[in-house]
Amino acid sequence: MNTAHFKSIVTNSFDAIISKDLTGTVLSWNEAAHRIFGWSPEEMIGRSIETIIPPGRLHEEQHILQRIRAGEIVPKFETMRVRKDGSIFPVAITISPLVDETGAIIGASKIAHDTTAMVEMRTRLEESERQFRALANTIPQLAWIADGDGWIFWYNDRWFDYTGTTLEQMQGWGWTAVHHPDHIERVKQRIQLSWSTGQEWEDTFPLRSRDGDYRWFLSRAKPLFGDDGKVWRWFGTNTDITEQRDREQQIDLLMREIAHRAKNMISIIQAIVTRTTDKEASAKLVARLGALARNQDLLTHRNWRGVTVGDLIISQLAAVDDLIGTRILLDGELDTMLSPPAAEAIGLAIHELTTNATKHGALSSNEGKLQISCSTSHEQSGKRFRLSWRETGGPPVSAPQKAGFGTVMIDRNPRFALNAAVECRFDPSGFVWTLEAPMETVTSEPAAPH
Repeated sequence: MNTAHFKSIVTNSFDAIISKDLTGTVLSWNEAAHRIFGWSPEEMIGRSIETIIPPGRLHEEQHILQRIRAGEIVPKFETMRVRKDGSIFPVAITISPLVDETGAIIGASKIAHDTTAMVEMRTRLEESERQFRALANTIPQLAWIADGDGWIFWYNDRWFDYTGTTLEQMQGWGWTAVHHPDHIERVKQRIQLSWSTGQEWEDTFPLRSRDGDYRWFLSRAKPLFGDDGKVWRWFGTNTDITEQRDREQQIDLLMREIAHRAKNMISIIQAIVTRTTDKEASAKLVARLGALARNQDLLTHRNWRGVTVGDLIISQLAAVDDLIGTRILLDGELDTMLSPPAAEAIGLAIHELTTNATKHGALSSNEGKLQISCSTSHEQSGKRFRLSWRETGGPPVSAPQKAGFGTVMIDRNPRFALNAAVECRFDPSGFVWTLEAPMETVTSEPAAPH
């Protein structure tokens, strides 16, 4: 390499290239050194290199010169230096001995790179890492991270505190060792499905503690996608639900016990009623008690959180359920959830309507049909619920001469219980019953704002 070529490299280098003698006096100072440190070549050549070293780091220069005199190369190291304006900044420095034609060491060459941007980025990453670890280790859940293929490589401290394991034991599929043997195969199959498809994962299962006891956890994992659209990471948590699960089981047991006792009471009442002398009235009351019992069964099955309109109607059509889909048609928003009070009022009305239809209405003949429709609508006053019962093709119908207890069940009871508008029409084509009520009086879900 000729001198001009070498000089061009030094002049145009992005890094500061400096030479000094064995006393630390600067011999050369390229343009990059001028740009990085602020001093021009004229200001620095002939001046001590200690000019750019902070007072608290002067010992570095003595150590460097000692190694250079011994013919050693000082590998890249990170330190701090001073600019002309007095600001201190980070640099990475590599130093090599300078030799003359005889091979004698006469000084040193220094390459310095301003690492301010790199150090700032590293500091931000370290701060982000500290914040992440602080968050991950203070949340109550056990947490973990897996790669795109589901290989778990990180757990938070909560996991190790609970399981008493180490990362070496748990990484990859090692987590299976703390799962209950009765559940592990199911869990593995379900989580592998998520690994393979990228679908979010959720499951509930027991995990063994460091003491050997098992507690129940609700576990979830969300995929994080890279720029290529593929799963890059999985972030998962395990939430201890043992106490919650125990409480729910206790509540469920209590509700079933209450339901059992209530059904026993209904059975006793039915037995007493059947001994009355008025057999027709007795049969009607027993049937109504049976309808009430079916409502109770539905609500108990759903832990008294409510029941859908469709399920309620089908339960009360038990006596004629073989006609559903042929002569009995159900349509509309049948998945609307009813509150327990609404289910009781509407269920008893449906039972009474079914009884009347099989005795006097459309279902008393071979040609008659019944259509039951449910709908909701948004009106200025709020959301409304509507249920209609329409019979066609049966014998001619007419309004009863006097209102009996059946009228109470299909008219007055839902009217007062649900703040509903109830209409009964005895059209030539068949009997029509409609119920319309504010949504908040019938639903088990909060009413939407309007």
